[in-house]
Parts: sequence; structure tokens; C-alpha cells
Amino acid sequence: MSEFNTFSEVIQTSIAADDFVKITLSKPLRKNDGLRNIYVRLVLIKEELKMSFTYHYKTNDQVKNFGITEGTEELQNFLLTTFRTAVVFTLKEDLQVFVSKKKVVSFKKGAPSFTNKPPVTHDKPKEKRAEMGAYLRYLGVTDSDNNVIPKMADKFRQINKYLEIMEGLISNAKLPKQVQIVDMGSGKGYLTFALYDYLVVQRKMNVTVTGIELRKELVDYCNDVAEKCEFENLKFECKPIQEYENQKIDILIALHACDTATDDAITKGIIAKAGLIVCAPCCHKQVRQSLKGKEQEDPILKYGIFKERQFEMVTDTIRALILEKRHYQTKIFEFISNEHTRKNVMLVATKSTKDVDEKALNQKIKGIKDAYGIEEHYLETQIQ
Repeated sequence: MSEFNTFSEVIQTSIAADDFVKITLSKPLRKNDGLRNIYVRLVLIKEELKMSFTYHYKTNDQVKNFGITEGTEELQNFLLTTFRTAVVFTLKEDLQVFVSKKKVVSFKKGAPSFTNKPPVTHDKPKEKRAEMGAYLRYLGVTDSDNNVIPKMADKFRQINKYLEIMEGLISNAKLPKQVQIVDMGSGKGYLTFALYDYLVVQRKMNVTVTGIELRKELVDYCNDVAEKCEFENLKFECKPIQEYENQKIDILIALHACDTATDDAITKGIIAKAGLIVCAPCCHKQVRQSLKGKEQEDPILKYGIFKERQFEMVTDTIRALILEKRHYQTKIFEFISNEHTRKNVMLVATKSTKDVDEKALNQKIKGIKDAYGIEEHYLETQIQ
């Protein structure tokens, strides 16, 4: 199609002029295909410039590299068959490409969104989101010269991974301009402080963060650090999760809240209609203990270590299904690698306006409970 000549020329001209930034393809024609969007950047592989395609699917990402001509043809093909919109970002201008249902192509030029090009290294360097704020020194992560203490290197990596995850989750959630975050079971507050610093100090967002912790010595310690750092909208309260009564929660966080404390936290988030619920469940005792003495037909459950892991998965799956009944879109993924801790699963729920098939979800929950002889899940008793 002749209309695509303009599209191809802009790409090749910008690459030749060394002002190419990236290309994005979005608005898929068929959402059930699972391919959400495509991101294209330039990479240098064995001294040869390539177009690196990152295909963002619903459940995973895939990366493929093409030569410039081959990559341009790949882009045209996807615009003809899969996506309705593309944007070519250059340092000179942005070119938006629109493809109608009748395959009519139109263009719109705009001011450039970027003033700098990304690096063309093949392995994209890891971005550290945790700047060396004073809170890291007070919490014992860095020394007086702002160097990460060697024994705290894993903790610093965990902080950065957490901020990377939260950055993506927050950007995709529907939240008010003034965001109330409640971190239930905040402990010593490493991640609580990091999130506050990242959102308020670095990104200048209007955010209030409250940490809920049962151990008074940790609450006093964290409030003292918050005061020293002049974190005015960060506070910690000493109380059980069940006693926290604030109905204004936009983001509910519960990282490693033990056993049913995770369910208590999820309950608070559901009642408050939180836009985002983020949990890293820990110590899954309730279901496992309720099944003591019951014979399991599955031979895998003959072995204690497998039984423990299986019931962890069962517990969190039921939690996810209950959240879906309450109009949340859920996903479960690895938080940090197993080399740091085996308690590495993160359960995320984002508030949705989509209709749900409550009957089907109830059947799924019942099917799991029947399969293992579970009478009730604690979260069910809290959410009626």
C-alpha cells in the first residue's frame, strides 16, 4: 500500500539521521489473541544495527530481533493485520499512524515526546529506582558514604524490584489524584519507606502512606526515621490489621502478613473498594491445619513438603477467585527469585468495572474445596 511508504520512509530516515527513539503498536483488532502491544527499539548486535521487537502478550513478553528492512516489513504486516495504531517517536517529531477498519491509513504529526535517545546496547541496563535517600542510611541499608552495605545488597535489589513492580501496577490502576496507601504488616518498613520516597520525593505525587504494624518498637522506630527524613505524609500505627478502620484506601499492600492476616488485609481492601490490592502471602497455615487427619487421594500429597506447597497454591488461588467475585482482575507472579526467599509469590488485584460470572466463580471455588476436602477458606468468612 502506498500509504505505508510514508511510514517506512519516516522510520528509515530517522534511523539514518540518528534521531530514531522507538515505535509502539497498540489497539489490537482481536483482544482474544493475547497480544496487547509491540515495542520496537534499536539494538547493536555484533556491530550490526537491528530492530528489537518486544511482543507484550497477556501472560508473557517475547523478544525478536530483525534487520532494518525486515523489521520495517514486520511492522507493516502487523498494522495491516493486527493493530490499528502505531507511533514512531523520533527526536524531530512524533508520527501517529491510524488504520481504519477498511484499511484506510492516516497520519498525524506532533511535537517530539523525547529529547534523548535510549542506549542501543543489547541488554538494556537495569534502572535503579531507589535513589540513595537518607532513609536507606537510617534503616541500615547504606553506610555514611551512601554505599550499599554488602550484607544488605539483596535487600537493596529487593527494594528496586519492588519499586519496578509497583511503578507498573500504579500506572495501570485507576486511582484518584490524591492517593491513600495503607501497608499492612509493614515491619521495619524497608519497602514502605522506599515506596513513599519513590512516589512523593522522586515522582512528586500526592500520596499519603500509612504503615500498620503490631510490634510497637518497630512502629516507634519507623515513625522516628520518617520524622528525621521529613516524610510528612508517612506515618506508622501500632494495631492489629483487624482494628484499622479507615475506609479511604486506594492502594492496599500486605507483604508477608502471616497466614490469615493476609486475608484480614484483603478484606479491608475489598471493603474500602481499593483500586489496587498487592499481597505477598506468607505462612499459609489455615487450610493446611484444617485438613489435619484427612486422607488425601492425590499421591503427591503423601509427602509433607509437596503438601505444604500444594496448599499454599490452593489458598492463594481461592483468594484470587474471591477477589474476582468482587470485581477485581487478579494475577499471581514471582516477586523475587527463590535464591532470596521461597516466600516469593505476589498476588495482585486491580479494581475493574467488568461484569463477572459469579456462578461460575462459585463453582470453581467449590470444585477446589471439594477436591481437597476443605470446608471453608478464612477469607470467605470475612467477606459475605
